[in-house]
Amino acid sequence: MEKEFESNEIIDRLPAHLKQFIKPQNYEDYTPINQAVWRYVMRKNVDYLSKVAHSSYLDGLKKTGISIDHIPNMYGMNRILKEIGWAAVAVDGFIPPAAFMEFQAFNVLVIASDIRQLEHIEYTPAPDIIHEGAGHAPIIANPEYAEYLRRFGEIGCKAISSAKDYEIYEAIRHLSIIKEAEDTPQEEIEAAEKKVDELQNDQREQSEMAQIRNLHWWTVEYGLIGTPEDPKIYGAGLLSSIGESAWCMTDKVKKIPYTIEAAQQEFDITKPQPQLYVTPDFAHLSLVLEQFANKMALRVGGLEGLQKLINSKNIGTIELSTGIQISGNFTRVIEDHGKPVYFQTTGETALAAREKELVGHGKKNHPDGFGSPVGRLKGINLAIEDMSPRDLRAYDIYEGEQVNFEFEGGITVKGEIITGTRNLQGKIILISLKNCTVTWKDEVLFKTEWGNYDMAIGKEVISAFAGPADAKSFNLITHTPSSTTIKSKKTPEREELESLYESIRNIRQGKNTKFSLEAAFDLVKKYHPKDWLLSVEIFELASGKDEKLASAVLEHLEDIKQRRPEVSHLIDNGIGLVKPGLVTH
Repeated sequence: MEKEFESNEIIDRLPAHLKQFIKPQNYEDYTPINQAVWRYVMRKNVDYLSKVAHSSYLDGLKKTGISIDHIPNMYGMNRILKEIGWAAVAVDGFIPPAAFMEFQAFNVLVIASDIRQLEHIEYTPAPDIIHEGAGHAPIIANPEYAEYLRRFGEIGCKAISSAKDYEIYEAIRHLSIIKEAEDTPQEEIEAAEKKVDELQNDQREQSEMAQIRNLHWWTVEYGLIGTPEDPKIYGAGLLSSIGESAWCMTDKVKKIPYTIEAAQQEFDITKPQPQLYVTPDFAHLSLVLEQFANKMALRVGGLEGLQKLINSKNIGTIELSTGIQISGNFTRVIEDHGKPVYFQTTGETALAAREKELVGHGKKNHPDGFGSPVGRLKGINLAIEDMSPRDLRAYDIYEGEQVNFEFEGGITVKGEIITGTRNLQGKIILISLKNCTVTWKDEVLFKTEWGNYDMAIGKEVISAFAGPADAKSFNLITHTPSSTTIKSKKTPEREELESLYESIRNIRQGKNTKFSLEAAFDLVKKYHPKDWLLSVEIFELASGKDEKLASAVLEHLEDIKQRRPEVSHLIDNGIGLVKPGLVTH
């Protein structure tokens, strides 16, 4: 791989198709303004969330080593996360939902390493290190919640997607990037928002992935815990948003007891949520997750599961009752009385058992697809998989014998048995034949001249899920996002402002600096009259030490509030952290 990142034993376990999303954190890219944004949000969050967040939040901040004063170095975090069996990796913004969930299944926290701009300090639609590091990481220090997150990932990454899901993912990713970027024309944002709205309002039936993504949103991202009358915050989206964490506690946001019905409730990532769901405890989250999983093709299988895979137009897997797993692009199913009696893949296909590819049955052996009957033989009560060696001999299911299998659904297989493959329990899972033809009614499904025929054995399809059974069977390192995050522009004015922020940071840390507080304040007031956060930081340092300067800064901040009413509450919040109860006039 070209990308370099610091690994550890948890990250080492990740398959290659997940490692393709990891990128270096590049800590030196964080600017002094970035650090000031982190510090403001964290100081405000800890002050406010100590009153309204689940008790695990503050405990988790300590356990995960997340500092209020500086953006976390992910690999410093990793040394601490390791103690609770987790790890963290950096990625570029949104990654596909299935990949995000699969990381969770491996106990790996995905962290978008960019940080929101000062202009979007309260909320950003783009995932950033405040959201991931300060939102997700502290709560996973709670063992019960951490297990829910892992289990959610394990089940969620098996959910079957639709083509529409990927369109929505790309549209939301694009919108979040341009909305966070500076100087994006308003018409471009409106066009992107319109596309997201159109896709989300499309009345096509929701896929499994869309539904489980809804559950993830209303729990992991925007969940409340307790009672609707007295809820506490645990969702990372709320924990990391100083605007929405306060908004969600008002009566303007409807509080609903959390049930499986939340799977049907879609969300708009670009707007505050009009309703939120409240779980009584973390154990209830796992209960609802299992209820949902019981309805998934992963556990139901059957004709419905095969149809979902066909509609997904992506690599998926079915498992038959013998444990044999077939992975590929499913394109056809023949049904009889509501049951699948034959399935077909097109293109590269691999066979596996227990998530491990069967020797001699990878995609090189099945480059053009795979088809097989499912079910029992007509007129025989005993399924092939349940036959003892004596039964198999009695029905001439034996090496070297000519056979004419007629299945209950009307599929006929004629040929000479070459060999059978058994699983560890001794059940036959695959029969290979030569000089074979497979027919259904008047249609020929397999011709002798195509070579040997491999017939999967199983009386029913017990499971269907997204992705291959064995990840090593296919080349999954193919992700090329249509857009990448946009970095802030470097201008002389911006660089001068950055140097002032750095000077104030150095003063706070007791380091030498070329500027005094007074000099820095004079420069920011004269040359950067729109900036408010640096003046709040200067006020913090001057308070109690230089009341004359503190008073001058307050007067300047009051002037900014008059000129920029949209940041007035942010200024008041910053002042309130230094001197609670102080109201500027």
